Amino acid sequence: KRSSIMGPQAAGTIQRPSMHCNRYAEYFLLLLGVSMTATVILQVFCRYALNHSLFWSEELARYLLVWLTFVGATVAYHRNMHPGVDVVFKRLQRKNRTRIRLFVHLISLVFFLILIWYGCNFAYFIRAQTTPALSLPKWLVFSVIPLSGLLFTLHCLAFLYRGSQPKTSRGGRP
Repeated sequence: KRSSIMGPQAAGTIQRPSMHCNRYAEYFLLLLGVSMTATVILQVFCRYALNHSLFWSEELARYLLVWLTFVGATVAYHRNMHPGVDVVFKRLQRKNRTRIRLFVHLISLVFFLILIWYGCNFAYFIRAQTTPALSLPKWLVFSVIPLSGLLFTLHCLAFLYRGSQPKTSRGGRP
């Protein structure tokens, strides 16, 4: 048997929060998508039926789309649904695939930590600015960058934990 990188206590500390955060992120995506759709429909109705354009709707829809993109990327990462080129990867032996997968997650973890660091710095840098139409603080809009970095990091640690576990007798994950 292989020894695990992380102890058995890490399962509850990493796996469960990753799954819970992903579930809440999925509900939040639903809310963002419905809000963005309602905003755009309301804008189209007001513009063409009432001949009065809502000055704030395009900005709100744009910021909802930004949040939807970043949070949606974390959900796709958690579900392992990001597109990838795996022609060479599928031809490797199972042991080498596991090593490559571990390496990719470690490189991704570094990127996610950079995303958190620079996202926080950027949000702090623009903390005094507000959006033109909604007068929202811009740090609130761009806080999705470090927030998504945190979610990515949590999911990545969960992947690293799962990848470090020995296989069961049936060949699946424990």
